[in-house]
Amino acid sequence: MLIREAVSEDWRSIWPFFHAIVAAGDTFAYPTDLTEGQGRELWMLSAPKHTAVAVDESGEILGTANMYANRPGNGAHIASASYMVDPRRSGRGVGRALVEYSLEWTRAAGFRAIQFNAVVETNVHAVRLYESLGFKIVGTVPEAFNHPTEGYVALHIMHRSL
Repeated sequence: MLIREAVSEDWRSIWPFFHAIVAAGDTFAYPTDLTEGQGRELWMLSAPKHTAVAVDESGEILGTANMYANRPGNGAHIASASYMVDPRRSGRGVGRALVEYSLEWTRAAGFRAIQFNAVVETNVHAVRLYESLGFKIVGTVPEAFNHPTEGYVALHIMHRSL
């Protein structure tokens, strides 16, 4: 697996799984009816932000991530990131590789830490992955996410120093 900076043409391959993940409404606090243009604007970030893709040996996109300052101004020394793995490619270490890549990229970009503002508590695979890579839950907001089948569930705030 290779992880590289995303280019504009990658969106064609990202959009189908991005759309399916967002429409499911169980892991991202995005509107479930995002248009393709809205999704592209949210995900495909320009420098100094960064969007990456994980590709297999044939160049097929397995997953994607984006990284950026969590807050502007005096909070810009803390990064944040988001990850999506094509559900057809889950269980192959793509998510772990993308998180590790983002840790390297944010460290090299001069960030002091990385924080996730909204990790859905029922997304146990993501929570477990982040914890295995050194993230800690530093806060939990009760009933902050309206899960399509579980109802109102909590969002975790997760943090890791770089």
